[in-house]
Amino acid sequence: MKNSISRRQMLAQTSTGFGLMALTGLMADRSFAVDNGMDELSQTHHPAKAKHVIFCFMSGGVSQVDSFDPKPELKKLAGKPMPTPIERTQFNQNGTVMPTPFEFSRHGESGLPVSSIFPHLGKVADELAVVRSMTSSVNEHAQGNYVMHTGFPFMGHPSAGAWTNYGLGTENQNLPGFVVLQSGGAVPPHGGVGLFSSGFLPATHQGSIIQADKEIAVRNIQASLSPGDQQKQLQLIQQMDRDFAGRIRQSSVDAAVKNYETAYRMQTAVPDLCDISGETRATRDLYGLDSPDPAKAAYARQCLLARRLVERGVRFVELSCLTKGIGAGGAPNPWDQHGALEKGHSAMANQVDQPIAALIQDLKARGLLDETLIIWAGEFGRTPFSQGSDGRDHNPFGFSVWMAGGGIKGGTVYGATDELGYRVVEGESSVYDLWATALHLLGLDHEKLTYRYAGRDVRLTDVYGNVLTEIIA
Repeated sequence: MKNSISRRQMLAQTSTGFGLMALTGLMADRSFAVDNGMDELSQTHHPAKAKHVIFCFMSGGVSQVDSFDPKPELKKLAGKPMPTPIERTQFNQNGTVMPTPFEFSRHGESGLPVSSIFPHLGKVADELAVVRSMTSSVNEHAQGNYVMHTGFPFMGHPSAGAWTNYGLGTENQNLPGFVVLQSGGAVPPHGGVGLFSSGFLPATHQGSIIQADKEIAVRNIQASLSPGDQQKQLQLIQQMDRDFAGRIRQSSVDAAVKNYETAYRMQTAVPDLCDISGETRATRDLYGLDSPDPAKAAYARQCLLARRLVERGVRFVELSCLTKGIGAGGAPNPWDQHGALEKGHSAMANQVDQPIAALIQDLKARGLLDETLIIWAGEFGRTPFSQGSDGRDHNPFGFSVWMAGGGIKGGTVYGATDELGYRVVEGESSVYDLWATALHLLGLDHEKLTYRYAGRDVRLTDVYGNVLTEIIA
């Protein structure tokens, strides 16, 4: 009988590492076509309005009545008990009606009301479609984050970015199709990196984290051997992969090999992406890259890299908020102001306002906004009554998100909450509707984009979801 060793034995005996096993696939000297890791969807379900998504996730929960849903009635009832029944809150330290400390004004030809904490976004108000009737099924950060990212309140399901990459594939063989940007010490929201997981989809669709302001933006892709030594080592591994693939499901090995190949090509693609030395002074000033506020400067770098990723054909980009210099809200959920809301929301808005507005303007100037869908959302909203003296608790019963670009009808408002901004009273919508709409704009039918898992055809929108046609141009 021919002598052989198992894959486990081989890896145990060869301890030189395999960070550069990416070369395995490159040794065949073949060209790489766009590949989404699936065979059943060779084209979109219908003509697409968008090609890319940039997800600006406001981790912690932005207050709708302090951002995009003005409620004058709160000022009239300030300091009085809530005139309507209160649902159970996260901490049940409920106070009286609390008006916003900020002013609202109308912007653009549409007259869209925007809080004074977002002066730059006010200037691009005619690009925004604000959904004031968003709801969530959960009231806690980790669960809320999973619902917003995957449609389910627990780990194990693919993120929206993974579903998008699965459905459309990538336009750039040298970069992942789903990228998560971090900077300034930002950390994943509560729930961790599972929020960016491919779940049960092939591993090629998982989110890849790029540290936008680090010298080494992506770990474990740096060369450690000479090209000649890499070739000898990886030719051996390639042959063993072929033998191993013959004994198990081919797709799982293929996904691993594709990840190695992408990692190898990222060695040159990522440094080029992150090198912004060629950007003009006007661009740096537009985004606020040299702001004296380190948090704004760090977030501005993410927004600029998001534009550069879209230019390079990356399908789905998620941006990460950070907490440096705020003093309110935890590191994973910086918008979470249970106290000192005025201070915390002001600092967070200052961090993201100019960079996101600049991203919209820059994409539009380059002719990319029409094909890039921007989504701005947190995991839930906040109560119109106080927690303690000057904070707000979690509120999943009615909050605001917005979308822009990529086929969206700008300068519009969809849905409404009651006169206190507490519960939805018109056009109730859900996370499933949000992602059904996003997939629709990408040319994908959310009911047809499925993956067979555990005996059923699973989808991002579970068994729910309706396209919000009212905000589509």
